[in-house]
Amino acid sequence: MFIRNERSLKEFITSYPVVSTLVIVHLALWLIINFLQLSIGETIYQLGAGSNFYINQGEYWRLVTPIFLHADLMHALFNSFSLVLFGPALEQMLGRTKFIIAYLVAGIAGNLGTYFFGPSEFWYVHVGASGAIFGLFGIYVFMVAFRKHLIDQTSSQIILTIFVVGLIMTFIRANINVYGHIFGFIGGFAIAPVVLANAKMYNPWVTMATRRKDDSETISFDPNRWKKKRIPRSMKKNIWWIIFILLVLLGIISRIM
Repeated sequence: MFIRNERSLKEFITSYPVVSTLVIVHLALWLIINFLQLSIGETIYQLGAGSNFYINQGEYWRLVTPIFLHADLMHALFNSFSLVLFGPALEQMLGRTKFIIAYLVAGIAGNLGTYFFGPSEFWYVHVGASGAIFGLFGIYVFMVAFRKHLIDQTSSQIILTIFVVGLIMTFIRANINVYGHIFGFIGGFAIAPVVLANAKMYNPWVTMATRRKDDSETISFDPNRWKKKRIPRSMKKNIWWIIFILLVLLGIISRIM
């Protein structure tokens, strides 16, 4: 479920448009706010960041907008890659509409938990998609517990391992919105019975069938195909995990330095 077999970025975007759009939004907003440092970017951040102080004054949109904003590049990359890793299977299983509903419900649940239990002082600000991503874990954990026919044993072990590691890191790392993570997970777990109704197990053959259809519409003979360097199959299967581990290490290094 979590090994990406798409051959190109175009194929990934075509197969998982919601996940792709969310990642594009994450990175585009980071570019506008942090890299390009446009005045409109500063306005977006000031109006969109989570703030219990301003929510108390009626700015309720701040329960939603922090889901799409990030503090720095590593924050945006880590959450985006987590979404790319764990979002596609759910997008296919739930369908686009249910997936985006579940994602937003989990993110809002994380922000509501932060609002009710977090500081109300002016200085306290939070951003990030972590609550929504923990909501995806909530859906997966619900499957492991109550919908075992929807997830294979290997994927169950991966999910439980990464969830436990993520939960531990939530409490031991600095500058983490603990309430966002915990209540995001609860939100995903709570909505899981609704969005998983009529869901079917993830099927990688759906993407491959589309790939074969596209291949059949193009010239099948490539005179230069023997000159192309091929990536070993074992490397293809593990490339996403390699990138994930590198991002984790970079994230840890950036916190230490």
